[in-house]
Amino acid sequence: MTVSSSVPHLSAFDQGLLLGILIGEGHFGGDGKQPQVTLRMHTRHQKLFATLMRLFPAARLYGPYQHGGRSYYQWMARGELLREQLVPLLDALPLAEIDEHAASRYQEMKTRYGL
Repeated sequence: MTVSSSVPHLSAFDQGLLLGILIGEGHFGGDGKQPQVTLRMHTRHQKLFATLMRLFPAARLYGPYQHGGRSYYQWMARGELLREQLVPLLDALPLAEIDEHAASRYQEMKTRYGL
């Protein structure tokens, strides 16, 4: 598959980091109107979020939030970033070969929102 020129060039390490973190902690869904990929983790992972923002500067980072005794950040990819960069990148990576469950959640989001 040819990845669009708007997709950021990520090193093999960065691609693996992204794939691993989304498999383990990511949520593929939406708000009923638009799709989104969300990553919510404890504030102790602040450097990881800084790395994600360096890789995807158009993403949004919210927080830190304090709720229910938890302190966390929330990273979100939606809109043009999701459609033009993240989806083509994830489609080019071996998500289904690594984790069928995450791949099915990703495909369900794509189907539900016509991506």
